[in-house]
Amino acid sequence: MADTIAETVDLLYTIDQEHLTLDQQIALGSALAALAQAERLEQINERLRGIHQVLNTWALRAATTVDGR
Repeated sequence: MADTIAETVDLLYTIDQEHLTLDQQIALGSALAALAQAERLEQINERLRGIHQVLNTWALRAATTVDGR
């Protein structure tokens, strides 16, 4: 997903905004907002994967020890 986001950012920032119609400017603004949201969701997803790994590690350790310590 990171490659797709990077490629999209490159495309969006190469657009000559001075020659866009008002509708195109609005569409570009919407695209940039959607891109920012996608980047944020990817960051959240990465953090959740890390949390999931930690919780799985704890669960495995608890399952393999007699007293759960």
